[in-house]
Amino acid sequence: MRTVRTVSELRAALNAPRRAQQTIALVPTMGALHDGHRALMRHAATLCDVVVVSLFVNPTQFAPGEDLDAYPRHEPRDAEIAAETGVDLLFAPATAEVYPDGFATTVTVAGELTDVLEGVSRGAEHFAAVTTVVLKLLNIVDPEIAVFGQKDAQQAAVVRRMVRDLDVAVRVEVCPTVRDGDGLALSSRNAYMSESERERALALKRALEAAEREVAGGERDAGHVAACARGEMSRLGVEPEYVELVDPQTMRPLSTLNGEALLALAARVGRTRLIDNTLLRTASSKTDSTPS
Repeated sequence: MRTVRTVSELRAALNAPRRAQQTIALVPTMGALHDGHRALMRHAATLCDVVVVSLFVNPTQFAPGEDLDAYPRHEPRDAEIAAETGVDLLFAPATAEVYPDGFATTVTVAGELTDVLEGVSRGAEHFAAVTTVVLKLLNIVDPEIAVFGQKDAQQAAVVRRMVRDLDVAVRVEVCPTVRDGDGLALSSRNAYMSESERERALALKRALEAAEREVAGGERDAGHVAACARGEMSRLGVEPEYVELVDPQTMRPLSTLNGEALLALAARVGRTRLIDNTLLRTASSKTDSTPS
């Protein structure tokens, strides 16, 4: 594996694979790689000849008071993980390489996809920062496929819309959430938590499981399903920031489950902000709907 730090270096490194008509996959990350990232990288390798992983803690998607300074950064370990997983190129640019002096362009997906859930909690600027940096990475790498994780379901939906609206020639692949043995969704931010906080954090997974049981038992009222999830979190001492049932493609709130729904939730455990989600399917959708 080779680590490159400039746009020109990366493009030069990709010239030979392009001449050989090899296909390229991009896995965008903010580093602090874990088994969830490994799953994305392995999936990318099954789809394309060359796997590029970007390693960039994007400062513009952190609002004032968020954890930019504390966000875990372990580039040597990340490089080791990427190499072990079969990544071909690790793109680890400095902030000035991504946002050179005078940078003044922002890409915004407006409307319902970004006005809810994380858009409310973190502000409209959060998703504008995400789409801007993702489009830059897509333009720099020019991959056939870009791979994202289902844990950031809203982000993946926003990227899909941007790619569609701007006619970006890339296929967006979304892989299932990877969980630890106790059910907690893997996240770089999990490292912030103490042992007792980690135990409380399982409230998020328990809430998803409570909702899944309700739907499996025939419940179709979205408000009732969300209330059950909220109750499970409160029972375990975690106050949710949001618990919402939405359409997984549009993020529109649902009142009734009929087909596929995304249950998305967020909460703070100690100083750590966590998100999680699950796709809920009614009986009529189980045979004619597949995960994104």
